[in-house]
Amino acid sequence: MRFPLAGLNGTGYFVSVTSWKLCEHGGDGRVRRSRFWILIILSILSPAIYKTPRMNQRLTRQQWKSGIAAWLGWTLDGLDMHLYTLVAAPFVALLLGGLATTDPAVGRCASIIQGAFLLGWAFGGGVFGFVGDRLGRARTLSLTVLTYAGFTGLSFFAQTWWQLLIFRFLAALGIGGEWAVGASLLAETWPKHWRPWIAAVLQTGVNIGILAAVLANYLMAGAPPRYLFLVGILPALLVLWIRRAVPEPEEWHAAKISAQHREPRIADLFRGETRRVTLRVMLVCAVSLTGHWAFLFWQQQHLRNLPDVLAMSAGEKNRLASAAMYLVIGSSILGNFFCGWVARFAGYRATIAGMFLAYFAALFGAYGVPRDHTALLHWFPVIGFCQGVFALFTMYLPPLFPTLLRTTGAGFCFNIGRIAAAAGTVFFGLSSKVGDHRLALFYSAFLFLPAALTSFLMPRAKD
Repeated sequence: MRFPLAGLNGTGYFVSVTSWKLCEHGGDGRVRRSRFWILIILSILSPAIYKTPRMNQRLTRQQWKSGIAAWLGWTLDGLDMHLYTLVAAPFVALLLGGLATTDPAVGRCASIIQGAFLLGWAFGGGVFGFVGDRLGRARTLSLTVLTYAGFTGLSFFAQTWWQLLIFRFLAALGIGGEWAVGASLLAETWPKHWRPWIAAVLQTGVNIGILAAVLANYLMAGAPPRYLFLVGILPALLVLWIRRAVPEPEEWHAAKISAQHREPRIADLFRGETRRVTLRVMLVCAVSLTGHWAFLFWQQQHLRNLPDVLAMSAGEKNRLASAAMYLVIGSSILGNFFCGWVARFAGYRATIAGMFLAYFAALFGAYGVPRDHTALLHWFPVIGFCQGVFALFTMYLPPLFPTLLRTTGAGFCFNIGRIAAAAGTVFFGLSSKVGDHRLALFYSAFLFLPAALTSFLMPRAKD
């Protein structure tokens, strides 16, 4: 059975239901019906998202190159980002001397490592954002990719949990910087009326990267956990093309000439009208990202430690974890385009607030009562769909700041939320019961209520 999807110029694309195999687990009728309805929704929404006369204009070669570079950077960013979450429990247990994954020490150390990763993500956004405003978008993009690819690969050699912590922190510097640089690169090269669509496409790159990590974990289910990190070296090959093919944006060159070597500093984010923008964006990012990353990290650990999963073999647990992530990220791709479509009519602020409320409701429903892994597999597509809200941040945040503060401002504000998320991940890990993180996931849902309220205080998009 096939469904036509409208392309950018009315070109027909097709998705085959029979070939769309999300995972090995959850193959019962209810999950198959959920896949069916996901494809129905995509078929309905796609023409509404793409079919607009203004978007039929031709894009320049430079715009295509910057778009491809940012998308590939984000795709491989997503790959390296989630390798650890897929093998955190068994790898940390191995580094601690072969403990059981339900041992409290495993959860404590795993959460501290993830907290350090999110902290590095925050610092990377600020550091590489500053570099990107001075050195250039394309050059800095290459540096960020080399950073996260190199240190993700080095995680293979970790012999203690604190060595893994260091490698993950350093890899996160590049991942945090890549987001800010890629978003600013596109904000300065692509037409404004394309932004809701390109935001969805960029976020889809992250989703595809995560799915690639899940696929690698599935294919390497029988190998020791550390081997999965070798996959993270692959993004380094992208740098060879970026440095040769992607030029710096004309808007950035013009701003550099106009500034006459008097570029704004990070402190200027907290001066004048820019200060109000900075504080509000920081607040909504900090609250929402804490709840979001609490789910992304702890749902994997909670799933592996369910009573009906503990009896499975290590390979079966890896495949189940991959299946869960496929359901979350696959539906998140649909959420990206849905949010982009709604934002064209309702605006960024209202769409962000509405999706945060939906995120709260989905987590509340999934973790309000104890559920086995089969029941949770039916909630994951709903939760993943709500995650599409973060696609809007890509094109919404950078234009709120002056050109020579654009990468610095977007990177600093978005990634400062990682510091709050880092603290939240560690807090939920330390406060969870032995091997059971359901209550941590349940309480994290309530963070999306103040996130939704704060969203209405965000400034309007300048375009």
